[in-house]
Amino acid sequence: MPFTPLHDRVLVRRIEADAKTTGGLIIPDSAKEKPQEGEVVSVGAGATGEDGDRIAMDVKAGDRILFGKWSGSEIRLDGEELLIMKESDILGIMA
Repeated sequence: MPFTPLHDRVLVRRIEADAKTTGGLIIPDSAKEKPQEGEVVSVGAGATGEDGDRIAMDVKAGDRILFGKWSGSEIRLDGEELLIMKESDILGIMA
């Protein structure tokens, strides 16, 4: 299903962290935290400034990002769990 966020919102797919620690211990699902890393699936057109001009988005589809622990709203599209968040909730783009 095609989906395009509005304004300065971003659609993000979480990237799952490794299920093992560096020492080789397997972390059970109940002890895992939700990952704070994701991939941008799609972006809106950008916010509108006070003068009526569009403010360009700093992220684009395909970028790997870090976001806050409680950022965004969880949604389900075509059976996949995704997040919709404002661009301001994004902490940074990973190189």
